[in-house]
Amino acid sequence: MALKLTLKPGEKIAINGAVIVNGDRRTEFLVENRASILRETDIMRAEEATTPARRVYLPVMMMALDPSARKTLFAEFDRRLTEFANVLSDPAALSLCLKISASVANGAYYKALGSCRALIEFENERLSHVA
Repeated sequence: MALKLTLKPGEKIAINGAVIVNGDRRTEFLVENRASILRETDIMRAEEATTPARRVYLPVMMMALDPSARKTLFAEFDRRLTEFANVLSDPAALSLCLKISASVANGAYYKALGSCRALIEFENERLSHVA
């Protein structure tokens, strides 16, 4: 089954690591085979990985985009997730860590990114109480 994508004018998308920028009109297309696809809103630059949860997100995102580097990136992901989970006491946040780990283990990187975004939200909420 094909994946239908609709891009807004100027929106970026990464397909198998290639960044594509849409023109000045809304565009719709179908991807008919397996490909690593991330929308602009899912892409994080390395310099944006400034918190523990964001440092978990980054290697997951890179594994989604670059299958050839997954083995190397997995070690970074595992270290970052373990460090973060070891300081958590919140059951919901720990559950998110387990979901991320299971998704990555099953090769469901986009699903793992969704759980990572929830973990980033958790972290943002906690940090806003500190500030």
